[in-house]
Amino acid sequence: MPTTPPNHGPATGENPYAEPRARGLTRAQRELIAFVAALGVGLLVMPFLIWLAGNRVLGPYVHGDNPRAGPWSLFADYVVGLAHGSAVFWAVALGPAALLYLVRGFLMLWRALPQARGG
Repeated sequence: MPTTPPNHGPATGENPYAEPRARGLTRAQRELIAFVAALGVGLLVMPFLIWLAGNRVLGPYVHGDNPRAGPWSLFADYVVGLAHGSAVFWAVALGPAALLYLVRGFLMLWRALPQARGG
């Protein structure tokens, strides 16, 4: 006798993968996750990307008496700059989040333009 497989989806029959809201997250929670992810990229990934680009274009990173310091030396200097509150280092850290919200703002404006023209 064949049996039907168990339904592991929501009771309403909606696709749990259709929208992020299906996971039960509010808009504020999704925004917080996006901001934390962008901040994580700014804090942890950007220094290494900067080192990589600088190493290829400008040459090796010089740190004190070490003429060929690696990416970890740059990362240590980056963390010290953040701790001292340097605006330049914080601009790098917040850059991915700012770019994310700038793109989102332009997309919201782009979507609102046809409504403003009346069609």
